[in-house]
Amino acid sequence: MSSFETLLYEKQGLVAHISLDRPEVLNAYNMQMRDDFSEALAAVRDDPDVRALLITGQGRAFCAGADLTEFGTAPSQTVARRVRWERDVWGQLLSLPMPVVAAVHGYCIGSGIEIALLCDIRIGAESAVFAMPEVQLGMIPAAGGTQTVPRIAGWSSALDLLFTGRRIGSEEALSLGLLTRVVRDDQLLVEAWELTRRLADLDPRLAVAAKRALQRGADLPLYEALQTESMLAVQVL
Repeated sequence: MSSFETLLYEKQGLVAHISLDRPEVLNAYNMQMRDDFSEALAAVRDDPDVRALLITGQGRAFCAGADLTEFGTAPSQTVARRVRWERDVWGQLLSLPMPVVAAVHGYCIGSGIEIALLCDIRIGAESAVFAMPEVQLGMIPAAGGTQTVPRIAGWSSALDLLFTGRRIGSEEALSLGLLTRVVRDDQLLVEAWELTRRLADLDPRLAVAAKRALQRGADLPLYEALQTESMLAVQVL
């Protein structure tokens, strides 16, 4: 296992595992975590033996959002947020060709939701809590929340979450599509590891092609999306 300052990275067979590791602050996302995450994602991308990625959080939370204490060290919140997102970590995560699974427990707030929604499959513990509090804190999401949440939960539900900042439980998150499935708290890691290993055992050509077909076709007119699917299907014959 490789240890960064703010996360853990390991490989088990064909599976890479990144775990956010600032449990003392509920894995709040700061600039050091941004840098560590970027390096770990690059390691996943460049390792030909990795066929699936699992993302988890240490301690009592998946990720409780941005570390607001850093805002006090910059000239303004605007500067702090610009520095925080200078690296395109979310672009790195979204562009990974292999299946990516998030196992969500405890608090999944703000940046935590944004990380999870950039993963392909999201398994949540029954007791997990979700919220997008940025507007209530005088800002808007800066890691894709205004784009990923409406694509998954719908326009009206996204505005409800963004405008009110209200907290929701795992069952409502499941109904909105923020989670793919919900499991008992004590089964979260067992289920997540089992699923990720199954995904890693898929023919990598098929897994990559299927993921690309969904990603490329999502914003295309249906006719063009069907052509994209046909092209990718032929490539893996």
